Amino acid sequence: MTSGPDPKALRDAIDKMEIGELQSRYMYAIDWFDEEVYGGCFTQDAILSWPEGHAQGREAIAGAVARIGQFFGRFAEAAKPTKPAKLRHFVTNRVIRIDGDTAHAVAYWFDLNNDNQPRWPYVAGYGYYQDDLVRTADGWRFSKRFVMNEISAVSPPENPAW
Repeated sequence: MTSGPDPKALRDAIDKMEIGELQSRYMYAIDWFDEEVYGGCFTQDAILSWPEGHAQGREAIAGAVARIGQFFGRFAEAAKPTKPAKLRHFVTNRVIRIDGDTAHAVAYWFDLNNDNQPRWPYVAGYGYYQDDLVRTADGWRFSKRFVMNEISAVSPPENPAW
C-alpha cells in the first residue's frame, strides 16, 4: 500500500513555481518598460524599496518603471541610427518559504547592459531581492520588495537566505 504525495509539499512546490514565474515576469516588465505588467506584479498597497528610492502603491510602482523607460528612451534617441542599447535582467538562486497565503523569498539578480558602441554586453548591476508575497485572487503578488544593489551598497554580513 502506497500513499500519495504529501498535499502540503505538493501545494508548496506549485506555489514556489508560481512565485518564480512572478519574479521572472517582473524582470521582463522592467526590460520592456511595461508599466501594466510591472505594476500588476504588486498588491495595491505594496511597498518597493530600491536604489532609486521608495514607492508605495501599485500606481506609484508602475510609474517607476515608466521613468526608467523614459530615461533609456532618451539614450536610444540620442544613439540613432545605431541600434539602441538594451538591458536584460535575470533572477536566480531563489529561496522561498511558504506560510499558507503568505511567503518570503530571496533571490539573486543581475543585469546585462550593452550601452557601448559595439553593443557588447557586460554585467551592469547585481544584488539580491528580499520579497514578502501574498496569495491573491489573481495569484501571488509582491506586498513588499527590497532591492539590494551590491554595486552601489555594502552587502550585509549575514546570509539573507535565513
